[in-house]
Amino acid sequence: MHRLSIAAAFIGLSTLVAGCSAPTRTAAPASEVTQADLSDIRLIPRDALFGNPERSNVQLSPDGTYLSWTAPLGGVMNIWVAPVDNPTEARAVTQDTARGIRNYFWSYRPSTLLYLRDTGGDEDFHLFSVDLLSGQSRDLTPYPKTRAMVAGISDRHPDTILVGMNDRDAQWHDLYRVDLATGERTLVEQNTHQIGSYMADADYTLRFASRARPDGGQDVLRRVGDAWETYDEIPFEDGMTTGLDGLTKDGSTLYMRDSRGRNTAALFAIDTRNGTRSLIHEDPRADVGGGLTDPATNAVQAVSVNYLREEWTVLDDSIRADLDRLATMGPGEASINTRTQDDSVWVVAYSAAESPLEYYLYDRANGGKLTHLFSGRPALAGQPLVPMWPVEIPSRDGKTLVSYLTLPAHADRDGDGKADQPVPMVLLVHGGPWARDMYGYSSQDQWLANRGYAVLSVNFRGSTGFGKDFTNAGDGEWAAKMHDDLIDAVQWAVNHGVTTQDKVAIMGGSYGGYATLVGLTFTPDVFACGVDIVGPANLNTLLSTVPPYWASFYKQLVRRMGDPQTEEGKAWLTERSPLSRVDAIKRPLLIGQGANDPRVKQDESDQIVDAMTARNIPVTYVLFPDEGHGFHRPENAKAFNAVTEGFLSECLGGRAQPIGNDFAGSSITVPTGADGVPGLSAALAGHTQEVRK
Repeated sequence: MHRLSIAAAFIGLSTLVAGCSAPTRTAAPASEVTQADLSDIRLIPRDALFGNPERSNVQLSPDGTYLSWTAPLGGVMNIWVAPVDNPTEARAVTQDTARGIRNYFWSYRPSTLLYLRDTGGDEDFHLFSVDLLSGQSRDLTPYPKTRAMVAGISDRHPDTILVGMNDRDAQWHDLYRVDLATGERTLVEQNTHQIGSYMADADYTLRFASRARPDGGQDVLRRVGDAWETYDEIPFEDGMTTGLDGLTKDGSTLYMRDSRGRNTAALFAIDTRNGTRSLIHEDPRADVGGGLTDPATNAVQAVSVNYLREEWTVLDDSIRADLDRLATMGPGEASINTRTQDDSVWVVAYSAAESPLEYYLYDRANGGKLTHLFSGRPALAGQPLVPMWPVEIPSRDGKTLVSYLTLPAHADRDGDGKADQPVPMVLLVHGGPWARDMYGYSSQDQWLANRGYAVLSVNFRGSTGFGKDFTNAGDGEWAAKMHDDLIDAVQWAVNHGVTTQDKVAIMGGSYGGYATLVGLTFTPDVFACGVDIVGPANLNTLLSTVPPYWASFYKQLVRRMGDPQTEEGKAWLTERSPLSRVDAIKRPLLIGQGANDPRVKQDESDQIVDAMTARNIPVTYVLFPDEGHGFHRPENAKAFNAVTEGFLSECLGGRAQPIGNDFAGSSITVPTGADGVPGLSAALAGHTQEVRK
C-alpha cells in the first residue's frame, strides 16, 4: 500500500513505520480492550512483519537464463542470481553492507544487472552496473551530489543506456548515453530548455519531452531536427492526471494518459505521423493506472483501473488466455513482475490483503504451467492475518471517499467486514498527498490489527487516481477540507460501531505526518494520540528547502498550496502550519525523523519539538542519523515500530510485544521524551547505536 511521498508524490512514505508518543499529561480515556480479548489470537512477532523479507523483487533476465531477487546477505538486502532452472544455486552478486539494495533491473547486455543506491537516505541515487561473469561492479554516475534518472534502455543497443545526470546543474538533468562495459558517458543533450523528462525511441533517438510552464501547466515538446517545438499543452488543472505514458519501439505510436475535456484520465494512442488520437480505455470511476506492454513492440496489451480494487482489461487477444489463467489463482491479485524478451516465461507475484507475496514462474510455452518458486515472507505462514475491506465513506459535502478498513480478528469473528464490537482505531493517513491508498497486503495494517486496533485508511480529497476533480478539490485545502474528510471518516467509523470517539489515534508519514500534526493542533479533542513520521510542521520552511531537482514540479506545488514568495501565500502557509498552533496540543505525540531527509528536513521535526519543549508539552522524538524520507533499513523500521507499539498501548490500551532486542543493528536515538514510552529508556541504555550509510 502506498503510504509516503511529498512530491515524488510530494509528501509520502512507503516503508515507513509509526508510533504514538507517551506524555506525562493526561491522555484521552484508554480503550477497554484487554489481553483477555485477544488471548486466543497469536501475537505476530515484529521481526516476521518488518524484518528483511526472505526474498523480494523477483525478476528474469531478458534472455530467460537467470532468475534474480533481493535477499539478505549478512542481514543486508543484496541481489542474488541463480540459473532459472535451479534456484537453489543462487549466489549473491552484490555485497552491500549498509542500507541494502531495493531497486534493480536487468540490462539487455548479457549477464549485466543495474541497480540504484543512495547514501544514508539522501536520495542522490547513483546508478551501478554488475557484470555477473567478471564480478565487477561499477558506479556509472560517479559524480558528487548527483541524482541519476534512467531515461532509456533498449534491446537494440544492449551495451548502452540513456541516463539523466544533474552534476552540471542541480535543478536539471543533462542526458547521456553511458557505455555499460567502460562507464564512459557521451553527452546526448545538455538540458538548456528546463526539460523535466525525456522520451526516446528504441534507437535512443529523442522524440518527446515535457517541460513545466510558469503557470503550473506543462508543455509536451516534440523533437524536430535538433530543436524542440511545442506539440501539445497540458493546463494546470490536468497536470496531475495527464502526461506521456509510452512509445512503441518503432516510434509510430505515442501513448498518453489524458483527462482534458473529461474527469478521469483515459488512455489514448496517438499516431505520431499524423496526430490521429484513438481512445484505448476509459473508466468513469477512476483513472487508468498500470499497463502491460509487448516486450517485442512496446504496444499496450492490457490496462488496469483501480477504484476499490485493481481491475484489468485485455486489449490484445494474444495474452487473454494467460491473464484469464492468472485470474484463477485466488481471490487476491496477481501481477507480472517481468517477462522474457521472447515472452515465453513470466515471473508472477500473487498476494491478497491477508497473504504476503508468493512468487511463481509462468511458462507460456508449456501450456501456461505455473511453478511455485517461494514466499517472500515464509515466517508469516500460518500467522493470524486478517482481510482488508474496501468501503465508500461519504464526506460532509457529498464526495465519496474510497477507504480501506482492517479489523482485528477478535472484533470480526464471523469475517463479514463489520465490527462485532467497538475497538480502538488507528487512522492511518497516506503520504503525498498526491498518492492513494489501495487494497493489498500491508505489514502496518496487519501489525496494528494484530495488536487489537481497527485500521482505517482514507483517500481524502487531493488523493490521486479518482479523477482530476477529486485531486484538484484538495488545492488550498491543507488543514481544511482535506482534514475534514479524515474527521468525517472517523465519525463514520464511530457511527458504524468500529470504534468509539475517545479511542482513535492518527498516524502517518510525510503528508500523513503533517495530517497527524494537524489532527493534534487544529482538532485537539478528536484524537487520543498521534504518530508523526517525517511530517512537515512549518509549510514555509518546507517549501523554502525543497530539493533543487524538484524545479519542474515547483510551480505546480505552490499553486496547490501557497507561494512563499508572495505575502498572501506566506500568510496561508503560516496559517496552515501546525507549528503555528503548538499551544493547542494536549494529547500524546510521537515523532519519527530521518536526519538525511531531503524532502522534509530534520528541521521540520526539530522546530515543533523545540516549540513543545519550550512550553513544557511532552513529546517523544525518535531520530535516525542514517535515514532519509522514511525508515528503509529494516533494523530502523523495526526499532521505530517497537517504540510505536509501546506508545499506542499506553494511549489506546492494545497489547504490545516488549521492545526486547528490536533495537539491535539500529541507529535509533531519542533526543527527548524517552520516559514517555514504557521500556524505552531501559532499551536505550543497553543499546549500541549502529549507523550505516
